[in-house]
Amino acid sequence: MRLVLAGTPDTAVPSLRALLASRHDVVAVVTRPDARAGRGRTLTPSPVKEVALEHGLEVLTPDRPRDPELLDRLRAIAPDCCPVVAYGALLPRVALDVPRYGWVNLHFSLLPAWRGAAPVQRAVMAGDEVTGASTFVIEEGLDTGPVLGSVTEPVRADDTAGRLLARLADVGAGLLVTTMDGLEDGSLQPVPQPAEGVSHAPKLTTEEAQVRWDLPAHVVDRRVRGVTPDPGAWTTFRGARLGIGPLGADLSPPEGAADLAPGELSVAKRTVHVGTASAPVVLGEVRPPGKRAMNAADWARGVRVEADERLG
Repeated sequence: MRLVLAGTPDTAVPSLRALLASRHDVVAVVTRPDARAGRGRTLTPSPVKEVALEHGLEVLTPDRPRDPELLDRLRAIAPDCCPVVAYGALLPRVALDVPRYGWVNLHFSLLPAWRGAAPVQRAVMAGDEVTGASTFVIEEGLDTGPVLGSVTEPVRADDTAGRLLARLADVGAGLLVTTMDGLEDGSLQPVPQPAEGVSHAPKLTTEEAQVRWDLPAHVVDRRVRGVTPDPGAWTTFRGARLGIGPLGADLSPPEGAADLAPGELSVAKRTVHVGTASAPVVLGEVRPPGKRAMNAADWARGVRVEADERLG
C-alpha cells in the first residue's frame, strides 16, 4: 500500500522504520513543525522528520492538520492509508476522508481502556499488571474508532512509564505493519469497541506529579514511576522544589524507621527513607533545583538533613 505516516516523537520512530522495511511504500510523513529545544533554544526537527529525511521522504509540517496546503498535498499523493503514531494533533473530518482505508492509529493501551493522551502513564499509576497496544480506525471521537488489532505487554514491577512506552513502541511497530498487511489483503475487519471497560487517560499535569507522602507506599511507588520521565515526580524540601526519581526496590520498613510520619526523612549511610501512610520507602535519585540528578544519600549528606525534617 501507498502510505503517509503521521507521527512526531521518538515513540513513532520504530513504526516508521518498520514500515520502511515492509512491503508497503511510505512516500511521505506528516509531523509537527520544528520546535525550540535545549538551553540554546535551537529550532530542532522532530525525531520522525530526522528519520524521514535520512530516507529521502517528503516531509509535511503543517501548523494545523486542517491547513489547506496539507489537504491539497495529501489529495495529490493519494495514499491508500495514513498510519498515525503519536502525531500530536487532532485530525479533522476533511483530512480523515482522504485515504481510502482511512487513518489508522497505533494507541498504547488495550482499548477501550485508557483512551486519551497518557495511556502508559495512567496504566502504571493505576497498578495495571498487563497493558498493550491497539490499532484502530480514527473517527472524530477520542480513541473511539473500531479496533483492527492488538498486542499485550506485561507491566513489570519496576517499570517507569518511559521504559514501558519504549517496549510498547517496539511491539506496536510490528502490530502496525501487520495491520497494514491485513488491510491490504482483506483479512482484517474493524471491530467496534465494547461499551464496557472504558477508562480515560488525560494528559498529566505538573500538579499531579507532586508526590503525596500521605498515601500508602505501593501507591506512592506507582505514581512516581508513572510520571517518570515526564512530567517528572517532585516534592518540596525546605520550601524549594525537589525532583524525585524512581524509588528504591526495597519497600520494607528499615530497622528503627518503621514509625516515620508521612514525608519524614531517615538518613543512613547509604540510604534515605521517607515515611508514607504505610511503610517507609527508599529514595533513589533526587534532583535539587538547578542541579543534575544525584543519589539520595549524597544529597542528604550535602544538605545535612536534620532530625524530624520532612519532604512535602
